[in-house]
Amino acid sequence: MATSTHELKLDPKYDDYDYPTVAPVPQNGHPGHTTPEQDAQVFQLRSSLEQDGYTKNLDTLTLLRFLRARKFNVELAKQMFVDCEKWRASYADVGVEELVRTFDYKERPEVFKYYPQYYHKTDKDGRPLYIEQLGNVDLTALGKITSQDRMIQNLVCEYEKMADPRLPACSRKSGYLLETSCTIMDLKGVGIAKATSVYGYLGAVSTISQNYYPERLGKMYVINAPWGFSGVFSVVKKFLDPVTSAKIHVLGSGYQKELLAQVPAENLPKAFGGTCECEKGCQLSDAGPWWDPELVREPKWAKKSEADAIDNSALPPPTQPAGATVPAPPVGSDPVTAPGGAPAPAHT
Repeated sequence: MATSTHELKLDPKYDDYDYPTVAPVPQNGHPGHTTPEQDAQVFQLRSSLEQDGYTKNLDTLTLLRFLRARKFNVELAKQMFVDCEKWRASYADVGVEELVRTFDYKERPEVFKYYPQYYHKTDKDGRPLYIEQLGNVDLTALGKITSQDRMIQNLVCEYEKMADPRLPACSRKSGYLLETSCTIMDLKGVGIAKATSVYGYLGAVSTISQNYYPERLGKMYVINAPWGFSGVFSVVKKFLDPVTSAKIHVLGSGYQKELLAQVPAENLPKAFGGTCECEKGCQLSDAGPWWDPELVREPKWAKKSEADAIDNSALPPPTQPAGATVPAPPVGSDPVTAPGGAPAPAHT
């Protein structure tokens, strides 16, 4: 159904956005492109949740994401939202907001030797670029450095940081609303045995992503896909929602042309055919608009006082080798005060 572009219908009680709120592409049900019926469904969903005692995350952009994820079925969207809020309140025994405030992934540089997962600059649409490389995954080695729980907690923190401050900063820079990321999934060196060894981890992360962070995938490029993967995926695609399926592009080793059509060469790490070579390495730089003081604001989750914070930085033994150092964040930023904290690897 075609809709005309209009300003987002805001609720003064919950909507305090200081960045653009109209999506750049006129897709039905997206901010600035909703029908009167869809606006009424946002109101209906919010009113129902308020009656049940919910007061957090009731802003219009969030509710629209849940409604789109459930085809604007208000009851299904409400159940999804309620399940999400219950998970957010209890996750990791402290809740998601407390986790992202206090989580310290000290082992990140060592983990990245086996499983790089990181945000790095933006694509041509202005979305955060997220990269995962599965080729060197070694669960035995990783088990000596960290735990699967901490790896998943790190990803949850990165989902939160993508929502705030990364996406708002990217929206301010682009001049229009951005709600999704562009993902590169590199399967170079991945065989069947290696793939099956991480099914448990990938399954847990995928469940969290789908159930609690809906409508966050903009595009995904699966590169260096091994022989036979495309055939398997063509079968899997039949079970995916057509909108989701259209976002996923499976490419072999000759992926550079298509990838560079979406990602500027200067933003794409050299390892993938781009020209970027960050001084401390692209994997740990966390370079992007979210470090620009003109574009970034303090994330809402950061506003709890230091006195109330808990220590969630304990590492499983053994810790990283003596002498290992964490690279400095991008020039001009302070990892103590800058939004997002330490260099980061979400969103799948």
